[in-house]
Amino acid sequence: MTENETIKPRIKEILPNVPTKPGIYQFKNDKGVVIYVGKAKNLRNRVMQYFQQSKPRDAKTVAMISKICDVETIVTDSEAEALLLENNLIKEFKPRYNILLKDDKSYPYIRITKEQFPRVFATRRVIRDGSKYFGPYTDGRYLNYLLETLRTMFPIRSCDLPLTEQSIENKKFKVCLDYHIKRCEGPCEGFVLQLHYTQHIKNVASILSGQTRELERNLENEMMKAAEGLRFEYAAELRNRLKILKEYVAKQKIMTTDDMNRDIFALSRDDEDACVLVFNVREGKMIGKRHFYIANSMEQTESEILRQTVEKWYLDTDMIPEEIILEEDIESADTLVTWLESRSGAKVEITIPKIGDKRKLINLAKTNAEFLLRDLHLHRAAKENALPRGVAALQRDLRLTKPPRRIECFDNSHIQGSDYVSSMVCFIDGKPKKNDYRRFKLKAVHGNDDFAAMREVVERRYSRVLEEKTDLADLIIIDGGKGQLSAAVDILQELGVYPKVPVIGLAKRLEEIFIPHQSESILLPKTSTALRLIQSLRDEAHRFAIEYHRTLRDKRTFQTELTTIDGIGEKTAQKLLITFGSVERVKKADREDLEKTVGIKITDIIRKHFRLE
Repeated sequence: MTENETIKPRIKEILPNVPTKPGIYQFKNDKGVVIYVGKAKNLRNRVMQYFQQSKPRDAKTVAMISKICDVETIVTDSEAEALLLENNLIKEFKPRYNILLKDDKSYPYIRITKEQFPRVFATRRVIRDGSKYFGPYTDGRYLNYLLETLRTMFPIRSCDLPLTEQSIENKKFKVCLDYHIKRCEGPCEGFVLQLHYTQHIKNVASILSGQTRELERNLENEMMKAAEGLRFEYAAELRNRLKILKEYVAKQKIMTTDDMNRDIFALSRDDEDACVLVFNVREGKMIGKRHFYIANSMEQTESEILRQTVEKWYLDTDMIPEEIILEEDIESADTLVTWLESRSGAKVEITIPKIGDKRKLINLAKTNAEFLLRDLHLHRAAKENALPRGVAALQRDLRLTKPPRRIECFDNSHIQGSDYVSSMVCFIDGKPKKNDYRRFKLKAVHGNDDFAAMREVVERRYSRVLEEKTDLADLIIIDGGKGQLSAAVDILQELGVYPKVPVIGLAKRLEEIFIPHQSESILLPKTSTALRLIQSLRDEAHRFAIEYHRTLRDKRTFQTELTTIDGIGEKTAQKLLITFGSVERVKKADREDLEKTVGIKITDIIRKHFRLE
C-alpha cells in the first residue's frame, strides 16, 4: 500500500493493527467526535482504502480524511450484525459525513401485540418486544379506514386489558359494549378460545401484509361449508367478511399482473437535495409508499444513497418481500440479501431491470420522487418567504417599508443609579434569538440618568455593528417614552443608522408607541398581534436587564473581611465561611485545618493577614 504522506502519525500506528474480520469502523476528529461510521466485511482492507494515494476520491471523502485523527473498530460475528450496529451508531452519533435520511414526520405503524389475545392498533413508537409492525402509513385517513375495516371484518378486542389465563379464570374483567354489539367475542370472560382468536389475528396479519388472495379463498370455502352444514347465520357472517375484504382489495391500485411481492426503490436528485421513494407492492397491488429526503447530497453517489435508504427501510419494517427492485446496483447487496432471508425465512432477490415492465415501475417511482422533490423546494421557498402573523401586523400598523424580521429592543436597569446596566434582546421572525442577546455594564453614566444611559448603550451597540459589518436590525425598539427615544435617535443619526433603520419607543403606562419627530403617540388595540409582539420584546429585554443587574448586585454585596485580603477571591472566601462558619473562626482555625480547606499558599496569606505568624 502506498500511503499518503499527509496521514497523521497516530493513523499510521493504527492501520496495521486493524482486524481483518467483519465489523464497523468509526473515524474521529481531533476532539474525539465521531465524524463517520461504516461497516465492512474485512475491516483492515476497507479502512486502508481511505488512505491509499492512488485511489480516486470525491471532495467529501478528501475533506473527511483530512479531519481523521483516530480510528476505532468493533468486530462482529457477521456482516449482518455489522449492518445493525452501524445503524445504531449512526442514530446515536449522527456523524457529519454519514448520509442522514429525513422523513417529513414520524409516520404511524399498525402494531399487533405479542399477547395471549393480541391487540391491533396504530402507534408511532416501535417497541421490539415480539410485537409485529406493519407500515409505516403516510396517509392518516387510509390508516383509520384500514383499522376500521379490520375491526368490522374480525371481532378483535379494542380494549387494553392485561388478559392472562389467571385473570380470565378468576373473572377479573367483564365484557364491554363491543361484545353486546358483536364487535368482540369476549376473550376477557373466556367466551372465545385462544386458537379461534389467533386465527382472526393471522387473517389480520395477512391483510396488512397484502396477502389477500389465499384469505379470500379460505373465507369462500368456509362459507360454502357452513351453508352446506345448515349453519346459515355463520355463513352470512363469513359472506359479509368476504364482501368487505373484496371492497378493500378493489380500492388498491394494480401495479403488476403476477402475485409477486415487491418493493421498488427510485431516486431523484438535484444539485443539493435528493429524494428516495419506495413503493410496496403485494400480490400485484400497491399497498403503501414512503419517501426519504437527503439534504446536502452533492458529494454522495446515487448508489450510496440507495444503499443507505434500503438498509434503513428494512431495519424499520417487518414486511420483507420476495423481490427488491433497484435502478442500480448497491454495495454489499449480497450481505443485505443474506440478512433479509434470515429474517423472513424465504428467498429474497435484488434485481436491477434495464427494460420491460419492471423498468416501467422504476420510472413511475422515479417520477413520483421528482414531484416530491419539487414540492420540497416549493415548500421551503414558501416557508422562507412566509411572514409570521405578528411581524406582518407590525409592518402594517407601523407602516414600515419592509417587514421587521430582525427586531432589537433595549432596556435599562438600576437601583437609584447603582449598578447601572442595559440589555439588548433580539427577535427574528417573532422568536427570540438568544445567541444575539447583549448586556452592557454602563461606564460613563453617573447617577440616575436614563437618557444618558440609553445614548451610551445605543452608541456602543451600533458602533460595534458598523465596525464588524454585521446585520443591522429591521426595527429598533427603545423601552421608554419620548426622552429615551430622542436620546437614542440622536446617536443613531450620528452613526448613520437612522433613518435607514426605523426606531420606536414604548411607554409602559398606556403602552403608547412613539415615533421620532411625531407629537402624537400610537395606541394599538390590546388584542393586536403587533402589540403583543412588541410587549414580548419589551418584557424579555426587561427580564434580561434585571437578571444582569441582580448578578452585579450580588457580587457587590458579598463582601467580608476575607475578600479584602489580597490573594483571596469570592469563591475562596465562600469556601472558608462554609467550612468554618465565620471570620472569627477562620482566625482561630489551626494551620492543619486551613491547609486541608484552601491549601498551604492561601493558609500562609490568611495567617500573615491576621498576624498569627
